[in-house]
Amino acid sequence: MADLKIIRLAIDGMNCAGCVAKVEAALNSVPGVSHASVNLAQRSGLVEGEVQAVDLIAAIVATGRSATEIHSAADETAREAAEQLRFKQLLRQFMVAAAVGAPLLIAGMAGWLPQLSTASNNIFWVVLGLVTLAVMVYSGRHFYLGAMRGFRHLQFDMDTLIATGTGSAWLYSMVITLWPASVPEMGRHIYFEAALIIIALINLGQALEMRARGKTSEAIRRLMGLTPKTARIVRDGEDVDIPIEEVAIGDILRVRPGERIPVDGTVSEGHSLVDESMLTGEPMPLEKVAGDEVIGGTINGRGSFLFSATRVGADTVLAQIVAMVQQAQSSKPRIGRVVDRVAAVFVPTILVIAAITFLVWFYAGPEPQISYALVTAMTVLIIACPCALGLATPMSIMVGVGKAAEYGVLIKNGEALERAGKLTTIVLDKTGTLTLGKPTVTDCIALAGGRHELLYLAASLETGSEHPLAAAIIAAAAEQGLERGSCKGFKAHAGLGLEGRVDGRNLLLGNLRLMAAHGVTLNAEVNQQVNDLAAEARTPMLLAEGGKVLGILAVSDPIREESRDAVRRLHDQGLRVVMLTGDSRETAAAVAKEIGVDDVIAEVMPADKDAKIAELQQMGEIVGMVGDGINDAAALARADVGFAIGAGTDIAMASADVTLMRSSPLGVITAIEVSRATMSNIRQNLFGAFIYNSLGVPVAAGILFPFIGLLLNPMIAGAAMALSSFTVVSNANRLRLFRPESSHNRGQ
Repeated sequence: MADLKIIRLAIDGMNCAGCVAKVEAALNSVPGVSHASVNLAQRSGLVEGEVQAVDLIAAIVATGRSATEIHSAADETAREAAEQLRFKQLLRQFMVAAAVGAPLLIAGMAGWLPQLSTASNNIFWVVLGLVTLAVMVYSGRHFYLGAMRGFRHLQFDMDTLIATGTGSAWLYSMVITLWPASVPEMGRHIYFEAALIIIALINLGQALEMRARGKTSEAIRRLMGLTPKTARIVRDGEDVDIPIEEVAIGDILRVRPGERIPVDGTVSEGHSLVDESMLTGEPMPLEKVAGDEVIGGTINGRGSFLFSATRVGADTVLAQIVAMVQQAQSSKPRIGRVVDRVAAVFVPTILVIAAITFLVWFYAGPEPQISYALVTAMTVLIIACPCALGLATPMSIMVGVGKAAEYGVLIKNGEALERAGKLTTIVLDKTGTLTLGKPTVTDCIALAGGRHELLYLAASLETGSEHPLAAAIIAAAAEQGLERGSCKGFKAHAGLGLEGRVDGRNLLLGNLRLMAAHGVTLNAEVNQQVNDLAAEARTPMLLAEGGKVLGILAVSDPIREESRDAVRRLHDQGLRVVMLTGDSRETAAAVAKEIGVDDVIAEVMPADKDAKIAELQQMGEIVGMVGDGINDAAALARADVGFAIGAGTDIAMASADVTLMRSSPLGVITAIEVSRATMSNIRQNLFGAFIYNSLGVPVAAGILFPFIGLLLNPMIAGAAMALSSFTVVSNANRLRLFRPESSHNRGQ
C-alpha cells in the first residue's frame, strides 16, 4: 500500500445528484481505486487508491464531463477565479434571456402580439422564433450541450430535463408558426416566451446558488489564508525574504512581533507569546521559549525569536488540517449515499412520467389535447430537476465540517459527523484527557534507607522508560540535585511497572499487582498507606528489593479545570460517561468521584482497552472513545467515533475519526453539537427537496385539473425549481451562524 494516495479533482459538467452517481461509479470502476467520493456542492471528487490522476480524468471524460487535478492552494485559487467568471456569465445569460422573454410575456398577456392569421403575421413569428432560438443557444447552451453529451453516453440528468422541456416548447411553436393548419385552432399557442423565461429563471437560480455555495467554503479559505506568502530566513547572518515554497527543513527563520509564523518548527533563540486560537481554539496565547514547537499560520505576539523549520509544504500541521477538512467536506454520510442511489434512477423515472403524462393528455384530455399534452409534459420535466436533492446533503456537510474546524475540532469524514450526534456513551481515558498528563511526585515515603536514596534508585530505574510517571520521578530527582545511576537489565511490564538493576541491586518499581506477581509481601501498614494515597487520587508506586518494600512514591496528575464542566455537559446531552484507565481502582474511583463520571473501568492493560469498548457496544451502546491517539489507537479505531485529544499530532490525526486540536474534553461536546445541528439541517433540506418533488410532479402532471381546473404554468415550474435549489443552499448556510454551547466558556 506504499503507493496509496489521495487525489482531489475539480469536476466540470455536474448539475444534479444523478450526475454524482454516474461520476462516482466511473471513478470506482478504475482499477486501483479503493474509494471515490464526489461532491456536487464543491463540484469536486476525492479518490483514494493506487491510481494515477490521468486515469481518473479519463474515466470522467468518458461520462461526458471534464476534470482537472487539484495539486495546491494555487489550484484552489484558480478554481475560485473560474467560479467567479462562471457566476458573471450566468448572470449575463439570465439577463439576455430575460430581456427578450419578459417583454414577450408581457406583450402576450396584454394581447399586443399579432395572431397567426396572415402571411405577414407568420413572418413576424418566424423571425421571432429565430431570435428566440439564438437567445436559447446563447443563454442555455450549457443545458443543450450537457443533454447531448448525456444522450451520447445514455446518461440522463438535469440538463436532459431542461433541454427536452424547452426544446420541445420551441419546436412545437415553430411547427405552429410554419404550418399552422397542422394543429387545431384552439391549440395554436406559441411558447417562445415560456422557453426563454424558464432558461432565464434557471440561470438566475444557478447564479444565486453559486454565490451562496461560495460562502460554504469560507472555513477552507480562512485556513488557507493563514499561511503567509513569504518567509524571512537567516543566511550568512543576514535576513532574506523568500517565497514560502522555497523554505527547506533545517532553515533558520526569524519571526518579528505581530507576524504569522510561516512553517512548523522549533524555537532556537528568543521567546514570545503565540496566539494559536485559529488552529486549536485555545483562547489564551502560549509562551514559547527555546526548544518549544511552533505551528505555521499562528500569530506571534510582541516578542521576536528564531526557529528551525521542521515541517514545510504539505507536511505542516496547517496543511494537514486543510487536507483533512477538504477530505471531510467531500465525504458522505450514509444518508447522502442513499440520496445518490435514489437520484441515479430519478431522471429516467421522470422522463417516463413525462411521456405518460403527454400520452394521457393527448388521448384523454380536453381540447386542444396537443397543447395540454405539451404544457403538462414540459412542466413535469422542468419542475422535477433534482438539483435541490443533490445539494441537500453535501452543502450541510461542507458548512458543518468547516464550523467544527473553527473551534479546533477536525472531523475526518461525513460518517463520523453523522455518528457523533447518535452516541449514547462516552468513554474517557484518564491520563492526558481528564487530567493534564503532566504528573508530579507528591509523596516520597522511605521505609528502608532515606528519601534521597529512594528517589535516586527510582529515578535511575525510570531512565529507560517513556511513561509519563517516569518523567515525574526523574524531574523530582533533578529538583533535589540527585544524579541518576545506570540501569541494566531494564524490563517494562505494561500496566504494572518495571524492573532493572541499579548499582548491582535488583529492583522492582510498580503497582500492587507487580509486587504480587514477584512475591513481594506487604504488611498491613504498607497496604494502608497505599490505599490512603489511592483514595486521594494519587498513584502509589512501590520500590522493592529481594521481596522487601523499600519505599512508596506517589504521583498525582492534576485534573483539568474543564473536565468537571465537560462531564456535566455530556450528562446534559443525555450521555453516559465512563472513565477507562490502567490506574488502580482506588485512584480511578477518587478521580471519578471528583469529576462525576457514571462508571469506572480501571486496571486495564493498554492492549485490552479496545475489548472494553467492544463489550459496551455488545450491550447496545453507541460508543465514543476519547484518548491521546497513540497508546489508545486500537480503542479509538474500535469505537463508533474515536476522538484523539491533544496537540493535533500526525498519529492522532491518523488514528481517530475526530481530532481535538485543543487538549480539552470540551471539544467532544462541540463535535456532538455540530453533528446534531448538521444532521438536523440535512433532514430539513431533504424533507424540503423530497416534498417539493413529491408534490410538484403530480401537480405539474395535472392531477388537480379534473377537480379544481388547476394546471401549473411551465414558467412557474422553472421559477420553483430554481428557488428550491437556492432555498436548500441558503438553509445550509444558516449553519454558519451556529455557535456550539461548549464554546461559551472558552472566550470564543
